[in-house]
Amino acid sequence: MLIVAGHFTVDPADQAAFVAGRVEAMKATRTENGCLEYAMTADPVDATRVLLFERWADQAAFDAHMAGLKDAPKSTGPAPKGFDVKIYDISGVRSFG
Repeated sequence: MLIVAGHFTVDPADQAAFVAGRVEAMKATRTENGCLEYAMTADPVDATRVLLFERWADQAAFDAHMAGLKDAPKSTGPAPKGFDVKIYDISGVRSFG
């Protein structure tokens, strides 16, 4: 399993529009084979951040997603000022609780 997680830096006045402009792309991504979870959400504590969280079944599913981005719905709204996103290769998972 792969986890892709991080954040985008945005102007505080643009946070809601940034997220709203990516809803169609989020919906499309969630239908892709191997996509277990995909979300961008406003950070409730820091208005300059939009959080990204993705879970993919495996590297092949993520690679297919990245290859298909040219055909994906285009994001609208403001562009980010920057981003910090990491990819984590997870070898095991255990439930919490």
